[in-house]
Amino acid sequence: MATRTKKTATAGEMEVEETTAPKKAAKKPAARKKTAAKKKTAKKKTAAKKASSRRKGGDGALATVEVSAEDGEATGSPKRGKGPHYLVVVESPAKAKTIKKYLGSGYTVKASVGHILDLPKSKMGVDIEHDFEPQYEVIKGKEKVLSELKKAAQGVDKVFLATDPDREGEAIAWHIHQQLGHHDAARVMFNEITKSAIQEAIAHPRQLSQENYDSQQTRRILDRLVGYQISPLLWKKVRRGLSAGRVQSVAVRLICEREDAIKAFVPQEYWTLDALLQGPSGPPTFKSKLSRVDGKKVELKDKATTDALVEEIQNASFVVSKVDKRERRRNAPAPFITSKLQQEAANRLHFTAKKTMALAQRLYEGVMLGEEGQTALITYMRTDSTRLSDQAVAGVRDFIGATYGKDYLPEAPVVYRTKKGAQDAHEAIRPTSLEYPPSKVKAQFDAMNDDMAADMFRLYELIWNRFVACQMMPAVYDQTSADITAGRATFRASGSTLKFPGYLAVYGASLTPEEEAAQEKARAAGEDSDEDGVGELPVLDEGNTLTLQKLLNEQHFTQPPPRFSEATLVKELEERGIGRPSTYAAILSTIQDKKYVEKLEGRFRPTDLGVICNELLVKHFPHELDAAFTASMEEKLDQISEGEANWKAVLQDFYAPFKETLEKAEAEMRDVKREEIKTDVACEKCGNVMVIKWGKMGHFLACSNYPECKNTKDFKRDAEGKIVIIEEETTDEKCENCTKPMVVKRGRFGKFLACSGYPECKTSKPISIGVTCPDCKQGYLTERRSRFGKVFFGCNRYPDCKFAAWDRPLPEACPQCQSPYLVQKYSKRDGPFVACPNKECDYRRQIVEPEAVVAAAGATGTPGGTDASSAA
Repeated sequence: MATRTKKTATAGEMEVEETTAPKKAAKKPAARKKTAAKKKTAKKKTAAKKASSRRKGGDGALATVEVSAEDGEATGSPKRGKGPHYLVVVESPAKAKTIKKYLGSGYTVKASVGHILDLPKSKMGVDIEHDFEPQYEVIKGKEKVLSELKKAAQGVDKVFLATDPDREGEAIAWHIHQQLGHHDAARVMFNEITKSAIQEAIAHPRQLSQENYDSQQTRRILDRLVGYQISPLLWKKVRRGLSAGRVQSVAVRLICEREDAIKAFVPQEYWTLDALLQGPSGPPTFKSKLSRVDGKKVELKDKATTDALVEEIQNASFVVSKVDKRERRRNAPAPFITSKLQQEAANRLHFTAKKTMALAQRLYEGVMLGEEGQTALITYMRTDSTRLSDQAVAGVRDFIGATYGKDYLPEAPVVYRTKKGAQDAHEAIRPTSLEYPPSKVKAQFDAMNDDMAADMFRLYELIWNRFVACQMMPAVYDQTSADITAGRATFRASGSTLKFPGYLAVYGASLTPEEEAAQEKARAAGEDSDEDGVGELPVLDEGNTLTLQKLLNEQHFTQPPPRFSEATLVKELEERGIGRPSTYAAILSTIQDKKYVEKLEGRFRPTDLGVICNELLVKHFPHELDAAFTASMEEKLDQISEGEANWKAVLQDFYAPFKETLEKAEAEMRDVKREEIKTDVACEKCGNVMVIKWGKMGHFLACSNYPECKNTKDFKRDAEGKIVIIEEETTDEKCENCTKPMVVKRGRFGKFLACSGYPECKTSKPISIGVTCPDCKQGYLTERRSRFGKVFFGCNRYPDCKFAAWDRPLPEACPQCQSPYLVQKYSKRDGPFVACPNKECDYRRQIVEPEAVVAAAGATGTPGGTDASSAA
């Protein structure tokens, strides 16, 4: 019987297809008069069609169904058809929509919207006494999704489990298979959502992988064993709501250790000596650096040594002793793996790792491209392999030859070596098709009614350019170096010019993270890097006498190691083998959400909370929080996936010593929540000694006579470690209830005004930043913090007025469009600047003397004035 299909919406905007059978139509009189021969012929044709359809669905061929033209015209919508029918289950509704476009009407595509089963939130959910048996349950809110999947699976010939092609996707596929209980279910995996890839995957399904499932399940259980047993300890000893993680706590440790190294760093003085010279033919002048004295590398550590050398060579003759001319090649970087994409997006586009992965997910699942419809633009974005398919390489080589010419095309394809320990399960991240160059799809992105469209396009362009560049010729420079002798001293001048752009023609001259690291390492060692000499030198020959214009001696001090940025922290985690490509964004997001670290001007610093938690965890769990141990656990998870280790044995080896450590920590860990550290500061209200206590806002001074005396003070320590009380910031404003002066207090969501008569008078109000609310025109704007700790600016009349902005409004009208206020913004590239919030106005000016830049300026956010309202 023919069926009809209609689409309905469910929770989470998941596209659901319901198949309902139409009512039986009344038979026409002519139908009753059919001869037996005609009936027999019709039955034979129907049987032949069914047999043909079944044959096409088996033996590894692409399963297809036939739909008659009459059926299609009768209902005006695609039909199930008379052949076999299939259910394809994916993770996301967007992916389901894209895949449906490439499959016939015999397929129903549904989304699980991520996991459907998980360990319970209210308890550990792991039976430690019985081989760590996990106790899964349906995730709250997913009952309807699961019901729809079960309904769709009824009566279908086969279920294709097409969840993401990684271990987490394998676990989701296993759970769906267990819940559906269908007799014929197969796993299909594709690295890209294209017609050919999907049809190839459907035609060649495989069995579910027990090894991959066991590996992912082990990771989940490990995280639960650590998190659900250490976290309650932190709740008890420090503060409720804290969490510890097998990987996240190691990331916090790295940030804390870097901060300790910065604080312990002692700057060392050193001097540099440069000579500003002029060639034999006259201007222009060029600079050369002191390289050696008496043929040995020289270190100028103080002014006296430097001045003596300057005086010695001031009147010396500067003669060219050696000229070295060579050709230097700069090879193209490898195609993107997940970590490198996050690093490069942070460096070039100033995206957080979380934002990068969210945008990449959408590009992978598919975006609307006008008449093209829902189209996937990149391959799977969680990968640690630089491998590319032969088809993709052949296609991009044709593109390079046609677009840039044969000079830019290497004789043979460029092959990049995947690092040791990589899973190499998927290709590198690349465009799915060369039919969609950025220039072709930009108009469609511009036309999207989507706040993220512009950033999605920028990320897609970066991925496209990197993919094309990786198969292009190296950039070629003419490098000239000259050694110049002046008495005992030897100076070195270097210069380089770009001779052939090669891959730089598409990817630009910015250094990759690897190149930056190599250059910094060379400079730290006092060596000249190839990138130091930029620009041409005048024509120099051995024996030329040069004219000294000036000797430049400058004092410097060694610098401490830099704090981690998102890019450098991801690089550090990757190099140490901590976590996996799919976990980096979540790690960075979690440690900020939990307030263990904060990001100021794009760099991570540990908070007081982070320092205390790290100190306690490292002291009592030194083995579990060791970076090398965490990396070794990742290797064991890989071994489980490859069938070389038993998952239960891995858990047993971990848990036995961990349990002993946990019991010892419970007994010995200091109770920060209840401890009181006595000071020599006297309470000005009752004369008793003040003690240092720990609260939601960190350490503070409190009277030891509490609760009789509730006096508290904020404090800091001076250079000698002595306590310095931070006096309350007073104001001229009077309390509207008791007329006492209002003072500035600090709370969970930032600063606010409170009556100085507290606790007798509990009056409080937000602090105005001097800007009238541009929406309601009645209230004023205040600085606030979201529940995730991010600064935003909202109206004091919330919730009656829901105006909110991430950027600090300034009490100044725009000189171009007369907007009632301007906003202060910050970018990594340009620093602080002032701009108009009106998107149609391009007014902008740099801040020469930085105006009170918001503490969280380095954090990314939605510019403008309405999208932060949900934070309130």
